[in-house]
Amino acid sequence: MAPRLGVSRDGQPLSLNRLPAPDLAPWIGWLYATSVEAPPDYELNCSLLSDTAMIRIQLEGNWSAQTRDGHISGTTGALYFGPQSKAMPITVRGSFTSVGIALKPGTGHSVTGLPAADFVDRIVPCEEVGLPVGAALGALDPTGAPEDWLKALETIARAFLCGAKAKEPNAISARLEWLALTDPSASVADFAEENGISLRQLERNCRRDFGVTPKQVLRRARALDMASSLRGVSDMAEEDEMILRYYDQSHMTHEFSRLFGMTPRQFVETPQPLMTLALESRQSRRLALLERLTPGKPRPWQKAD
Repeated sequence: MAPRLGVSRDGQPLSLNRLPAPDLAPWIGWLYATSVEAPPDYELNCSLLSDTAMIRIQLEGNWSAQTRDGHISGTTGALYFGPQSKAMPITVRGSFTSVGIALKPGTGHSVTGLPAADFVDRIVPCEEVGLPVGAALGALDPTGAPEDWLKALETIARAFLCGAKAKEPNAISARLEWLALTDPSASVADFAEENGISLRQLERNCRRDFGVTPKQVLRRARALDMASSLRGVSDMAEEDEMILRYYDQSHMTHEFSRLFGMTPRQFVETPQPLMTLALESRQSRRLALLERLTPGKPRPWQKAD
């Protein structure tokens, strides 16, 4: 298996990923392009855990997944991945190229009126949720440059959002996402009080925009940060802080195992290329929002050219 877009210090495959254009920022968290070359009969068994809904456009490759609706498979196409409550088993055969958009919590509801809770741990065609992204397949040249793919996605998203006269997602959901990215050990009760909302209202809003409860949002974010550290795609300066978010080793093992289906040790010892690609994209966005990435400079985990 040969990554086409570079590797980390530890030899993990990397993607091209970045924040969206400023006019798309209220609805889109980040964009990514991933491309890996492999023999036609090479089978990669891995998993994904995303804390937000994703539009993933497969330009190359054969894939299958174990979802809430059962086992599904496909080749090229535009797919809507709902937010995930736990790691979703994914298998890819041969080379694969995927580009996509991470939607901010609440974008689905504000644009289409559909709650995130209806799509947790599911994968459906984009057209099923009212997103005519299938047209993007004709605008994306599989042999083109990855940055051109991302710009094409922005053009398609911009046209759709303008045509739909999309409202911005709920402000409290945006604040909760920021809390998950910056301080996932914070108190849900304190957050609700600071934002002038009852716990019951917060939970209702959260299920609509995140698909899960507020506590699950923060626990998942904490585990994703820890997973990024274990896979070597985080800022090493944060490693101690990420460990201290857990009471002790038992606490970390319990929460991690519940979300990833394996202990932290097993997670380190098991090849996780697809998971690592997703974690690296999320950490890139997180550090960019925290203004800890210098434009044009390597990421903390990136292998120097």
